Amino acid sequence: MEFTTLGRTGLRVSVVGMGCGGASRLGQAYGNSEAESVAVVRRAMELGINYIDTAEAYRTEEIVGKAIAGVARDQIFISTKGNPYKEAAPVSAGELVAGCEASLRRLGTDYVDVYHIHGPKQGQTQHVLEELVPALETLRTQGKIRATAISEHFSTDTEHSVLLDLFQADVWDVAMVGYNILNQTANRTVFPITQARSIGTECMFAVRKAFSRPDHLRAVLAELVEKGEVSAEEIDLENPLGFVLDESDAADLTEAAYRFCRHEPGLDIILMGTGSIDHLETNVRSLLCPPLPGPVTERLQRIFAHAVSASGS
Repeated sequence: MEFTTLGRTGLRVSVVGMGCGGASRLGQAYGNSEAESVAVVRRAMELGINYIDTAEAYRTEEIVGKAIAGVARDQIFISTKGNPYKEAAPVSAGELVAGCEASLRRLGTDYVDVYHIHGPKQGQTQHVLEELVPALETLRTQGKIRATAISEHFSTDTEHSVLLDLFQADVWDVAMVGYNILNQTANRTVFPITQARSIGTECMFAVRKAFSRPDHLRAVLAELVEKGEVSAEEIDLENPLGFVLDESDAADLTEAAYRFCRHEPGLDIILMGTGSIDHLETNVRSLLCPPLPGPVTERLQRIFAHAVSASGS
């Protein structure tokens, strides 16, 4: 495993993070037993992953708690999240604190290392800054969290407008950012801020179904061409990213997508999620591979320089 420092938190974290949400939720969405999901998290730790990301909304905190039971607490970093709104109603400071305390009970720990406000949407910025940020500081003072964090709702905000609005206040130690081959906008708008402020970054959406389903990838690329975000002259719509495999040693597009994000200077942790130990091991191998060849990376950067609307899902 390779390790890095998560921005100004000072935490020495694995560059691969175990994501416990997404479409899989540690396989819970696909029929895994609790024991099977616990085994996935434990195998991740055996592989050297020391950063585990979950959330109240994922319903996997208890699984993580069982997986880390017996592990020295200072050898593992736990990230979880609380929602800023529930059923269109704003969450109060007191409710956020109570929610964090409930997460701690499910996780079986006295504190979490990173606590996010989970995916605020348009129109929720001021509530987050005025009501919930003070609650985060209360939790930090009480020793229940170590770092304050924000995650974005990338599937509905592919240009990071809410995240950028929240950056008007320098109160975030960590940010979870959507980034992948098809949408590199964070490189131009988000990372200059996070790097200047030493905000740690977690990458979500490095791999979504566009990279594993050829028909979906073709449809996404056709839409980007139609919108004028990608030049038709730059892309073979029948085999849009075929050149990546032809001109590199990547085994498949999933591996290439992980490698592209892993070696982006603006990112610290690349999150991956699965309910399968075999898939976990494959993803870790991909993320520990060298960068894609320079000409391939440069071509991908050029092709998608103006792509702003795709999330990869």
